[in-house]
Amino acid sequence: MDNQLRVLICDDSVLIRKKLRTTLEKCKCKEIFEAANGNEAVELVKLNNPDVIFMDIVMPDKDGIEALKEIMEFNANTKVVMASSAGTNELLKKSLEHGAFDFIQKPITLEAVTNLIDKVLKEGTVNV
Repeated sequence: MDNQLRVLICDDSVLIRKKLRTTLEKCKCKEIFEAANGNEAVELVKLNNPDVIFMDIVMPDKDGIEALKEIMEFNANTKVVMASSAGTNELLKKSLEHGAFDFIQKPITLEAVTNLIDKVLKEGTVNV
C-alpha cells in the first residue's frame, strides 16, 4: 500500500535515522527527509512541509521540545511523533502539552511505526 506521506526523521543518531528510514520505506512513504538536530528539523519543515515528523527529544543544539514548539507555530497540522528512551516520561508529557501527536518508545519497531502511520492516514489530515 503506497501512501502520500512526506516524513521527516529528526535524531542526532545516524544509526537511528538509518533504521527509521528503512522502516518508513517499508511503509511506502512518499518522501523521507532527515535532520540531525532541532535546528535542522525546523528548517526542513519550512522547506518541505512534511506530514509526519519523528522527533527525538534529547538532542544537542536544539532539543525536540524546543523544535516542536517552533514547528507547531509554523504548521499546527503537522503530526509530530516524539521518540524517547525509557525514563523520559516528564519530557513526553511536556511534548504532548506542546502539541505532539503521539510518542514512540526506543528502540523503534516496524510494528510501532506502521501503527502510527496507519493512525495518521486514518485521521486524513495530511498537508497539501
